[in-house]
Amino acid sequence: MKASLKEVLKWAEARNCAVGAFNTPTFENVTAVISAAEKMGVPVIVAHAELHEGEGAPLDTVGPLMVWAAGRASVPVCVHLDHGEHPEYIRRAMDMGFTSAMIDASALPYDENVSVTRQVAGEAHSRGVDVEAEIGALASREGGGENGGAAVYTDPELAERFVRDTGIDALAASFGTAHGIYKAKPVLDFERIRRIRRLTGLPLVMHGGSGVSPEDYRTAISCGIRKINYYSYMARAGRDAVAARLAAGDTTFFHVLAAEATRAMREDAARAMAVFAAES
Repeated sequence: MKASLKEVLKWAEARNCAVGAFNTPTFENVTAVISAAEKMGVPVIVAHAELHEGEGAPLDTVGPLMVWAAGRASVPVCVHLDHGEHPEYIRRAMDMGFTSAMIDASALPYDENVSVTRQVAGEAHSRGVDVEAEIGALASREGGGENGGAAVYTDPELAERFVRDTGIDALAASFGTAHGIYKAKPVLDFERIRRIRRLTGLPLVMHGGSGVSPEDYRTAISCGIRKINYYSYMARAGRDAVAARLAAGDTTFFHVLAAEATRAMREDAARAMAVFAAES
């Protein structure tokens, strides 16, 4: 069943846990994530990042699939636009039936970030769509590559001001994670999360959530993280399953490889969901 971001975050808040948000640029990703959530019996967020537009996964193709799959799921599914950089792109997603959107103007100066975010939040709220935004920025690009950069940490007092100035529903805060595959164990500033949560009162979002240890996930959740973005390691699990099948030399058809990737990604997503949804 299709659900709003507020609905799934309310579920997480009541249980002192987090809901997973998984990028789903292909049919196999959508199938893997929603079937894993149904198996685990937990809400989930399926997401499409604007950068996938140039990577063979246009919104006009995958967006309607995500909305359709969410509507027929047996668990609540929020359909989310991740890292939307242009208001018009976000508007297209809302027209399709997306229930949530992230406006990412974090690379802009503060006042410009506020102006763009407030404009998007106003329009989205008038259409019943929830809004996430970011203050501070993560190293490495969303959805790809190995991470070798350092995160830019969110200033808690600036986060409090940003929330007050924009009227958003969830805040993505930088506290030591980064997008992509980690080359080294991330060092997370948990006290920063606690302060941001205390000052803003909003559900907080962990971007760059793949590759974090189960222990660090649980600590971050106890500090106020309620949404965890996860993609890179799930996608790698699918790739590795396909590589293993090809190495075995017994595959003739693409659909066999697609099914193998789906199975591996479903298992990886379910493992992540089990950690995120464990009640504290």
